[in-house]
Amino acid sequence: MALYELRTYTVIVGKMSEVVALYGSEGWAALAKHPPKLVGYFTGDVGALNQLIHVWKFDDDADRRAFWAGIYADPAFMAFAAKLRPMILSQENKLMLAAPWGPHP
Repeated sequence: MALYELRTYTVIVGKMSEVVALYGSEGWAALAKHPPKLVGYFTGDVGALNQLIHVWKFDDDADRRAFWAGIYADPAFMAFAAKLRPMILSQENKLMLAAPWGPHP
């Protein structure tokens, strides 16, 4: 059964344009080298204006753990993360299972 991970990063007010630029110049290049597990990245538009939200799809928890172990062992990603972290106020992760009805990504 597929496992979805919802990651929500709350960005320090005034830093979103820097976060977006950093993902564009370094973050995506580092992530794109790894297995394609990303469903999508989103930014808040109304309500939670300073949030960067991403959804990942994994085969199961073992797949999820192996994926993140590979990401965190990647020097390019860790260099990007070192630049990103000072602009992040908080992070929230949720693990979700698809409902048995309706469409699934």
